[in-house]
Amino acid sequence: MNPARGHDPEAPGAPVREISSPNRLINEQSPYLLQHAHNPVDWYPWSEEAFLRAQEEGKPIFLSIGYSACHWCHVMEEESFADPQVAKLLNDIFVCIKVDREERPDIDQVYMAAAHALTGAGGWPLTIIMTPDKRPFFAASYIPRESRYGMTGLLDLIPRISKIWQSQRQELENAGDQVLQALQNAARTPPGEGELAEPILDEAYDTFFRIFDGENGGFGDAPKFPAPHNLIFLLRYGNRTGKEPAYAMVEKTLHAMRRGGIFDQLGYGFHRYSTDAEWLVPHFEKMLYDQALLIMAYTEAYLATGREEFARTAREVIAYVLRDMTNPGGGFYSAEDADSEGEEGKFYVWTKDEILRVLGEEDGERFSRIFGVTEPGNYRQQPGGRRTGQNILRLRRPLASWAHEFSTSEEDLAWFVEGARQKLFTARGERVHPAKDDKILADWNALTIAALARAARVFDDPEYLTAAEKGAAFVLTGLRRPDGRLLHRYRNGEAGLPATLDDYAFMLWALLEVYEASFSPDYLVTATELSRDLVAHYWDCNQGGFFFVPDDADVPVRQKPIYDGAIPSGNSVAMYALFVLGRMTANLEIEETANRMRHVFADAIRQSPTAYSHFLTGLEFMLGPNFEVIISGVPGEEDTRAMVNAIRLHYTPDAVVIFRPSDEEDPGITKVAGFTRDIVTVEGRATAYVCTNYACDIPTTDPEEMLRLVRSTGRPSEEPIA
Repeated sequence: MNPARGHDPEAPGAPVREISSPNRLINEQSPYLLQHAHNPVDWYPWSEEAFLRAQEEGKPIFLSIGYSACHWCHVMEEESFADPQVAKLLNDIFVCIKVDREERPDIDQVYMAAAHALTGAGGWPLTIIMTPDKRPFFAASYIPRESRYGMTGLLDLIPRISKIWQSQRQELENAGDQVLQALQNAARTPPGEGELAEPILDEAYDTFFRIFDGENGGFGDAPKFPAPHNLIFLLRYGNRTGKEPAYAMVEKTLHAMRRGGIFDQLGYGFHRYSTDAEWLVPHFEKMLYDQALLIMAYTEAYLATGREEFARTAREVIAYVLRDMTNPGGGFYSAEDADSEGEEGKFYVWTKDEILRVLGEEDGERFSRIFGVTEPGNYRQQPGGRRTGQNILRLRRPLASWAHEFSTSEEDLAWFVEGARQKLFTARGERVHPAKDDKILADWNALTIAALARAARVFDDPEYLTAAEKGAAFVLTGLRRPDGRLLHRYRNGEAGLPATLDDYAFMLWALLEVYEASFSPDYLVTATELSRDLVAHYWDCNQGGFFFVPDDADVPVRQKPIYDGAIPSGNSVAMYALFVLGRMTANLEIEETANRMRHVFADAIRQSPTAYSHFLTGLEFMLGPNFEVIISGVPGEEDTRAMVNAIRLHYTPDAVVIFRPSDEEDPGITKVAGFTRDIVTVEGRATAYVCTNYACDIPTTDPEEMLRLVRSTGRPSEEPIA
């Protein structure tokens, strides 16, 4: 538990407040729910028991949804839910339910959509008031205890809602009906007219180009989210078309984020998003999914451009994940809090005096100049914008520029910065650390596994592959039912909650990435098994596309998400992963499922292409030309390594690689990809077969000829990555 939350009164820095007897949340696994387990509010988890009580007593439901790393969720908890006066009102008027949005994304998606339908906006903490049979009629995000700044506080709001519930209950129930009907209508996806084709890629690129922030990187105004899938789309589009601005936008953004305050300059890893246009002031929580997707973006950008800063950044983020976010069993934790000792960002910010005390006068002054540390500080208190003397570390200019100013070499300055970083990192370790949300989620773990596997290929790093395979084993053993179906959440030895579309789609993606890094065919076998479960339980047999929850889920509405927000949607990832799996295994049924999805969501994507950038990345691959490169050779032999490394060290995003060991008569790959039975070496040397649309070129034993056959349609890599 986070001592700053007041749940450990003996912890240093814990605020003093009355601790109530535990409520029902004390038996839950979610760290977020446990943070509310000593509230005087009579909380229920989402359960049939809560709804039965509401029906029996004729009370509306007060549903509060948040997550462990959410700053304003904690503000509302400390300000209102820990307050006896607010709690008494809530307990008297409502049956109160608390939900962790990360643990129950199925519930969060429905009621966030309801919030948008009711108010046109949404966010966390999410407050929904609804009938005992789950029909929502009121929505808000953060609500203060008392009315202020034009916001109605809970002390005023609750009596008003109670009065309306007593006098106008039928009208509220009717309003709830209308909201659910609107959500059900939105979930219907009749196939669009015509196919999505290359012009939709051009349209998305043109929009990104128009809204690009040429001064600071990123797109649009503050707040700015990393959205790595936007950058990956632009890299693939640049490779396809040869349009240099696509690469330039990516490079500018990745440089700006790495040097900005959104990146933890001492301990590595990225904070969730920037509150300003310059990437300086973040919301300080660190989310596992951001680390995973940014590892992918920086790794792919390195492969596409050869810029060492991108490789270094990917490795730094991996170092953070393996150091701070990895379970001993191989799974990956969900998040780290923004707050410590009751203040957002306190763990991460520095006064200039603190820097000088750790580094000494001379080194401290130099470090301060490089990282923008001043006496007044660059971190302004909110609200009001008053300078606090606190500084967020950011690298204001590239080191090469500072080296010139300090009349030293860039290499020597880099050594200085690294030495100072280590000293400050050690000193920071003495502070009260933000709380860690240590639940393990199948979908976010899958993203991390995919990222580590991709990095293992590009950087030829066996440690990364080991971590990816260990993570995959954790999910496939610890988060799976006896019948083989996936589960969503694991914590303290207990796995539970039905898997979502994201769990399946992201795990398919992860297994494909781990296969290409390890060439172990078992990963393709498991991917094929999971794809069958995905189609059997999540596919919309009437209109196509995947529902977010399975056919045996208990939710008011089965939604069919496609929007690529902070993370790609499950439908976007499923389309790409199923198409690749179909091609790698020559399974036309799997491939056809992916192809159908191009039609299902066509109308939505035409309305706003940039909102579906990961879907468009999959579409770009499907439009082709795409290639299956089948390499046959003796594992570990020099000619085999040369052939494999040649394809791995060039930017060939439209190619997948399959390996058939030539020293085995009936290797495992032939059982899952039967066409590889006929793949043999030429003259006993490692041999590549480059195929597209199930037709292969003449086999070659020359790595350069193999690369020539994987035709680059856009910007070629000038040199292979060394």
